[in-house]
Amino acid sequence: MSKRINYYAVAPDSIKGFVAVHDYLKASGLGDLVDLVYLRVSQINQCAYCIDMHSQDLHKLGTPFEKLILTSAWREAGEVFSPREQAALAWTESVARVDQTGVPDEDYAAAAAVFNDKELADLSVAIALMSAFNRLGVAFRNVPVAASRLARKA
Repeated sequence: MSKRINYYAVAPDSIKGFVAVHDYLKASGLGDLVDLVYLRVSQINQCAYCIDMHSQDLHKLGTPFEKLILTSAWREAGEVFSPREQAALAWTESVARVDQTGVPDEDYAAAAAVFNDKELADLSVAIALMSAFNRLGVAFRNVPVAASRLARKA
């Protein structure tokens, strides 16, 4: 699999809005939870580039390696994830898989029981933003930094 085009280089103005939303979310007050959501969305969408990036970001923020590995199986990971993280991950899965889930009322009620309106809106925007970035990454075959580094060692 080889990289296709560098969409950021050929259409930089098209990404400016995404970057602005990304910057907004960094300052939203949700902290590391946004990065955890980015990671889970990227896992769902199988975007290796973004999985690598957000795993590295979370690791730099102090997230233990074991927690990163267990993110895709968070429901079975016991108390590795806090109740707030579990609620965010459940909401992430429902919204990211909208074609399958339709985001039912019970999923909304569960998330709304943990997050205030602004937090829930910000989490939903984070899910939508990362879904868009994932589609670009997969469509244009962005190569994960780790994959490039590991290939040089082989």
